[in-house]
Amino acid sequence: MTKDYSINMFKPGLKVIIFNQPCIIQNSKFVKPGKGQAFARVKFKSIITGKIVETTFKSTDRLQKANVYDISSIYLYNDHKLWYFMNSKTFEEISIKKNILNSKRFFLTPQCKCILTLWKNNIISVILDNFVYLKVIKTTPSIKKKSLNSSGIKLAVLNTGISIKVPDFIKVDDIIKVDTRTCEYISRV
Repeated sequence: MTKDYSINMFKPGLKVIIFNQPCIIQNSKFVKPGKGQAFARVKFKSIITGKIVETTFKSTDRLQKANVYDISSIYLYNDHKLWYFMNSKTFEEISIKKNILNSKRFFLTPQCKCILTLWKNNIISVILDNFVYLKVIKTTPSIKKKSLNSSGIKLAVLNTGISIKVPDFIKVDDIIKVDTRTCEYISRV
């Protein structure tokens, strides 16, 4: 049995099917003008692509519930073709292809916790913690900024293989905090 939602049921966090794919509502504003039909302005994010779209729905429109569910898991290892996770409750091993992980694979370290999102029995998304701690294994020479007050920046290669910009004072073997959403250096640990 599928459940439909009317516009007065829209709220942030609700998972619905829009344009034949699962999306999560980020913001919804119900508008009842003095003249004419009521409507809702909805901002939603595609769970698969991450694309954010804003659209308007009439008061008679309904959206289908997205049969999406999350699995708490632990990252185990990879063989450069598949990345392997373990379901935290059933201890079942789950493999994910590189194209689903995209750049998130550079933030996975053994035993890190993440959430796998499934739709139609296929993994469509991997949700990581907002911040991870990674080790610097290589740095490049500093690139000086034009300002006298600011320090230089340089590229650092981290133990997962990703390169990010870091301040000049970061050295090899330092542990740094990285934002997984923006791929930016936050601080030295």
